[in-house]
Amino acid sequence: MKRQQCDVLVVGAGPAGMAAAWCAARCGRAVLLADENSGLGGQIWRAEASAAPRAVRQWLKRLASSGVEILAGAAAFEADAGQKQVRFEREFEPLEVRYGRLILATGARELFLPFPGWTRPGIVGAGGIQALIKGGFTVTGRQAVVAGTGPLLIAAAALLKRHGADVVGILEQTSWERFSRFSMGLWKYPGKLLQAAGLVVGKRGVPLQTGWWLVGSGNDTPLEPDRLEWVEITNGDKVAKVWCDLLAYGYGLRPNTELAALLGCRVARGAVVVDELQRTSRDGVLAAGELTGIGGAELSLVEGHIAGYAAADQPRRARAHFAARARQRRFAAELERAFELREELKSAVTEDTIVCRCEDVTAGACSGIRSWKEAKMATRCGMGACQGRTCGAAAEFLYGWRVDSVRPPIVPVRVGTLAGERDRD
Repeated sequence: MKRQQCDVLVVGAGPAGMAAAWCAARCGRAVLLADENSGLGGQIWRAEASAAPRAVRQWLKRLASSGVEILAGAAAFEADAGQKQVRFEREFEPLEVRYGRLILATGARELFLPFPGWTRPGIVGAGGIQALIKGGFTVTGRQAVVAGTGPLLIAAAALLKRHGADVVGILEQTSWERFSRFSMGLWKYPGKLLQAAGLVVGKRGVPLQTGWWLVGSGNDTPLEPDRLEWVEITNGDKVAKVWCDLLAYGYGLRPNTELAALLGCRVARGAVVVDELQRTSRDGVLAAGELTGIGGAELSLVEGHIAGYAAADQPRRARAHFAARARQRRFAAELERAFELREELKSAVTEDTIVCRCEDVTAGACSGIRSWKEAKMATRCGMGACQGRTCGAAAEFLYGWRVDSVRPPIVPVRVGTLAGERDRD
């Protein structure tokens, strides 16, 4: 097994991780920045095929001259806070990194709520379609619907349109009152207002309907029963059918807390709990970005600065960013209130609706079950390849189950990698 050591290990190379690594390095610390992707930027700053966003280019230049060591393509699958080590799989080989301080910046993932037919080919995440397009996936000529909740929908619609898709409409589950109140309040955040204006221009010509949500999908072609031809939507009173061959949907984001939970960090309300210096409940472990609560790139950057300076024992420099963090957290709170999920979304789930797509567990099979642990034992819900990353958050919303157990490996790895663990001293 390969081994490395560093003063500060940063796991996750999105905005929070990049900022944290740079701040710690400029304080003279030996910093290692690890990410499972081949490039930096995380999901939020993922570059299109040939051009990285300006913000990413700026941070790449900063990191290049900072002395930060980049460990790309490294997936963290196990960690031990007592031994101060994180184990990765990189190039199909195990790698153990020992650290003095650890900064977690593992980001977030999309929340998918089940509805009849949601596993049909042609249905992808609103963030997932952006990643696919930026990776070269062609959507030219596709008839697309974007649905769910949050600003990500408008961003997805704008990107789909720019790449040649016919975007039929955007379906936002929150009410017009909440949506308009949030939009009108953007004047308090000039940067956000400019971003919103750019997205609105990008999606120009695409109708936006608030107060509508998905209740089904299907087709009228018996010879191709899995093909997506339409989605069914409702506003609680009316039901309508919208024709499309591509659906991009998502109900916001949920923090990736698995590595933090494995280390013993306190998690509450689905996010890692931190103090004013971004320190977790585990000594020597800090957290920044969407992991500590969904707030966007700007909040992630600020929290990354604070965590980086705190990890380098520079609390005074960290405190210089407290005011900016407070502003961004106020915006995040307004965002959460504006796009809170409506209870009616639960009624879209029928007994035959698949809840756990890895193990084909239906809502009917989950009937009467009282906890996540009981669901795993009785139905194999959450026991598939994604290890509950998709169905866990959905089940929490639908049934109130709390995902309260994490075991290594927290991501799929080769048996050979696990066998290599035996070579540890």
